[in-house]
Formats: sequence, C-alpha cells, structure tokens
Amino acid sequence: MAWWGTLLGGTLGYMLGGPLGAMLGIALGGNFDRGLGLSDQFESGTQERVQAAFFSATFSVMGHIAKADGKVTHDEIASARHIMTQMQLNNEQLAAAKKLFEEGKNPEFPIDAILLQFKKECHRRRNLIQMFLEIQIAIAMSDGQLHPKEKQLIYHIGQQLGFAHTQIDQLFRFATGSAHTQHKTFSLDDAYAILGIKPSDSDAEIKKAYRRLMSQHHPDKLVAKGLPEEMVKVATEKTQEIHKAYDLIKSHRN
Repeated sequence: MAWWGTLLGGTLGYMLGGPLGAMLGIALGGNFDRGLGLSDQFESGTQERVQAAFFSATFSVMGHIAKADGKVTHDEIASARHIMTQMQLNNEQLAAAKKLFEEGKNPEFPIDAILLQFKKECHRRRNLIQMFLEIQIAIAMSDGQLHPKEKQLIYHIGQQLGFAHTQIDQLFRFATGSAHTQHKTFSLDDAYAILGIKPSDSDAEIKKAYRRLMSQHHPDKLVAKGLPEEMVKVATEKTQEIHKAYDLIKSHRN
C-alpha cells in the first residue's frame, strides 16, 4: 500500500497528469488536486507511479467495458466487486475504485487517451499490460456471454496496447478455461485452452508453455514491474489456475 500513501501524501514526483491523473483527481477529490498537471517535472516510470496508473486504468476501463453493450449487468458488477474484495482495499481505495468504475461508464470516457498514457506509463512492461488485459477480459465474460460490442472493444484495447489479434484470441481462450475452473466444470479442453496449447503438442512443448505462463504471472515479478501490491491475490489465482491445468494434462497423459 506504499504507493497509495505516497499518492495521498502529496509527493508530487509520483503524481500523474494527463487523463489518468484526471481520473484519479475525480476519484480522490481535493486530496489530489494539488498534484494534477505537475507530473512533467518528475521522472516517469517509478514503481509507485506505475502502480497508480494501473489502479486508475484498471477500474475506469473496467467500467467502460461493462457499459459497452449498453447496460451493466449484475454479474459484471459482482465481478468488479470480487476483484476489489480480492485486493482487500481499504475504505478510501474502495471508494476511489468505485468512482473510477463509474467514470468509465461515461459516454465521453476518453478510452484511447487513457490507453495511450497507460501504455506509456508502463514503459513496455509486457507482462504487466497483459495482466491488465486479462482482468478486462474477465469482466467482459463475467456474465457468461461475450457481447459483440464488448469483444470488439477488447480487441481495440488490446491492439492499442500492442497485442496482435491472435494474441488477444489466446487470452480469450485462457479466460474461458479460467471461468470454468471457478465454476468447477474444469475439463481437459479447458486445461489446454489455459496453457494455449493443442492436444497434439509434445510434452516438451507443454512444459515450455507452462513455464512461460508461470513466469508471466508470477506475483513477485509483476509487483516488481508495477502491479499494485493489493493485486497480488489476483495474480496468485492466475498461477494456481495455470498449475491446475498443467497437472490435469500431465495426469491425462500419464
């Protein structure tokens, strides 16, 4: 929670300007006004600054996706609350996250400007950006169906952040398998989808895919790159799903 204390403490070297700063300014009110517009005087890329950007982008874009099909369902709200619960946010953080979610639902939400700044703040931290995208896909799929407008928006978000169409498709397959693990209908097909492999792949290829995914989602590595400490549990659940998928495939092959 060090980044949050730094944010509220007014240490301007970590403050955000731009659209992400504006979102945080709205979410935090007067606590943040004095930092807006001053970030250009300070070096970007610090861990606390990246964490603040991740927090602001995650919940505002989450609200934008939930509203993409014209309505926000109870499942989407429940999924957003689940992530907030996983993060064990304090009262101030929870209030800020909810306000960011509401701002994202605004028809005039500057999605492209938000994504452009988020990508810049992350300084090509590919695994961190992928975790952000996985969270957004989980929200889009939380009601058990993927509306065409939500899918189109996810493709747009992914491409703005540097992901190819095929890479986004793989994240969709990962999310589908992951959703099944949560509903206790986890199958061998789900396991292959999570690891992004085919039944015809060799044992060596499967192990390579497993190790790559575990490295991409390693909580400590992600926090070091700028994932807010509060999201460690989200990343940990991802690694547990990957491990479960690998174990199921190994058991089947043995």
